[in-house]
Parts: sequence; structure tokens; C-alpha cells
Amino acid sequence: MGDVRAEVRSFALSLPEATEDHPWGEDVAKVRGKVFVFLGTAASSTPRMTVKLVESHGHALSIDGAEPTGYGLGKSGWVTVPLGSRGVTRALLCDWIEESFRIVAPKRLLDQLES
Repeated sequence: MGDVRAEVRSFALSLPEATEDHPWGEDVAKVRGKVFVFLGTAASSTPRMTVKLVESHGHALSIDGAEPTGYGLGKSGWVTVPLGSRGVTRALLCDWIEESFRIVAPKRLLDQLES
């Protein structure tokens, strides 16, 4: 499962102006200072990611083990999804990361995604 985490992390960091940070001891990807994906820690026994979703919110919550994110973030559309749940593919995880990026990133940056 570590490979999937590394792959989604790499995908997140390939998005326009994405940077990595380590608040609270966990790995996050940010765009212009705003987090768009939380990846927890590499040492976690149950790798998970947390993303902000609108269109895919219901689908993400239907995944076994997925839940609205704590600390009040769930009310704003953030969902935490185990990376190893049945039916979760790398492509699906990357789609959700891109959706979260599109929600968080400034609109001007989205043009770079299209090209």
C-alpha cells in the first residue's frame, strides 16, 4: 500500500504550483499556501488521504472506511478515504486529488491544468 501512497503523493505534487509541507507531522500538498490533500504519515498502519470534494463527495463517502473528516472539516466537504479500500484505484484517488485541487486552487491556475 505504500506504493499507492507514494504514487498519489507524486501525482498531487505534479499539479501546477503544488508544494509539500509537513504541518502536525503529516504530509500535505498545498497550492499557494492552501492544503488540497492530506496524506497522513508514511509510517501510518492504515494509509489514508483527505480531500475536499463536491461532485464526488457522495461516491467517496460510499467507500468502505471513508468518513467525513474530523475537526469540523467534514462540514466543508472534506472526506477521509483509506487508500486500501476495495474499489479504490490509483486513478480514482488521483481524480479526487485533482477535484480537490480545482476547488482549492485560484481560478487562474486552473488554466494551466487544461493545457
